[in-house]
Amino acid sequence: MNAPHTLRPILRLSLTARLTLLFAVGATVVLLGLGWLISQSIERHFEDLDREALQAKLMLAHHAIVRVTSTEELARLPSLLRDAATGHHDLLMQITGADDQALLDSPNGEFSGDWRPAGLVADGAQLLHWSHGSRRFRGLVSAMPTSIPGAPPLQVAVALDIAHHEVFMDALRQTLWLFVAGAAVVTGLLGWFAAMRGLAPLKAMRARAALVSAHTLDQRLPTDAVPTELAALATTLNEMLERLEEAFRRLSDFSSDIAHELRTPVSNLMTQTQVSLSRDRDAASYRDVLESNAEEFERLARMIADMLFLAKADHAQAAAQTLLQCERVDLEREVGELFEFYEALAEEKGVRLEVSGQATAMGDRLMLRRALSNLLSNALRYTAPGGAVQVRLGVQSGRTMLSIENPGATIATEDLPHVFERFYRADAARQSATGEGTGLGLAITQAIVLAHKGRIAAESTDGHTRFTMELPAA
Repeated sequence: MNAPHTLRPILRLSLTARLTLLFAVGATVVLLGLGWLISQSIERHFEDLDREALQAKLMLAHHAIVRVTSTEELARLPSLLRDAATGHHDLLMQITGADDQALLDSPNGEFSGDWRPAGLVADGAQLLHWSHGSRRFRGLVSAMPTSIPGAPPLQVAVALDIAHHEVFMDALRQTLWLFVAGAAVVTGLLGWFAAMRGLAPLKAMRARAALVSAHTLDQRLPTDAVPTELAALATTLNEMLERLEEAFRRLSDFSSDIAHELRTPVSNLMTQTQVSLSRDRDAASYRDVLESNAEEFERLARMIADMLFLAKADHAQAAAQTLLQCERVDLEREVGELFEFYEALAEEKGVRLEVSGQATAMGDRLMLRRALSNLLSNALRYTAPGGAVQVRLGVQSGRTMLSIENPGATIATEDLPHVFERFYRADAARQSATGEGTGLGLAITQAIVLAHKGRIAAESTDGHTRFTMELPAA
């Protein structure tokens, strides 16, 4: 059974298209809202005009009805009011007396049927709306008393045919719809143009970034010629390019250093082997050659092991931390055991080993021991006879501090920032003369300290060199 395929979007809109749609939709919504507001305002205006006209007709009817004092005058009232409405073709009127008897009614029956809501108060205040066939009306109803003693009040209803209003409103709505549609298209085009112009700096940044390669890591994105919103992005990308350039440079230098460091022992092995094979020799001579080769092989093995450790540490700091077996480490004890290990070498060189203070740290004991061993070995190598290597332990601001100081040649100020780089030697002539080390000891020490979330620094003044380690306190 085949696994279901992951659904992927068929269409991926560009940022320009998204901004264009956003402009168009936003403008359409705003214009629709504005059109609705205009339509409602005009509709209310027409209602107000119709109310005023209807109230004027009710007032005219009221003046006529209040003067009715007899049934004869009441019989002539419809004719009087009909004559008063002459010329107003859109005006309709209905007068009903007792028992809903119609005294006056429109000729087309527009008032027929139940056109009044139940419980209506005939006070001439509530504007009514109703339809008769395809026509729509708007009207008012009012109860008007006559001057006939004991006669019930008459109910007068006046209405206007609002067909001409509807024709106007339909035309207005059609115009608004057409305008909104046209405005949406125009706004979309303007939005597309604005988005294209606004995103032009982003396209320029993309074009500049496309020029960056392994050979052009010195390229940088412009930060002054871009909008403020993109300046921060350009700055971040430039910082990333600087880190990549530095990492690539270090990788290139590391490759060159590896080739240089491996060339010497391999060349020694080849030379010694070729010389020993050039003629027959006795067993003792061959043994001497093999012993010399074994020393070179040990040096190669140590160098390869050191480079492997640094490669794992560089792959990820987390990868280095997975090697840690965190425990409480007594640094005074570790330094004492290392002093015993280096005691013979120190006596041979006439160098004293001194330790002061106490401190503990949380970390991998074997790794911390290796870092301390590298620093002690480095200090013994460069301490002149009669000097002393001093180790100081302590706690400062909740952090464990360890420093190893030795007298010797002062490291130049320009060399100090590079002492932890691989294969870097501040005193190349001296190192070459001694033939000791691989040039990776301090780099390994820094990797171990960083894996423990610590810091290491070097300083050298007035013939004294000090390495200071800061570690998490136990």
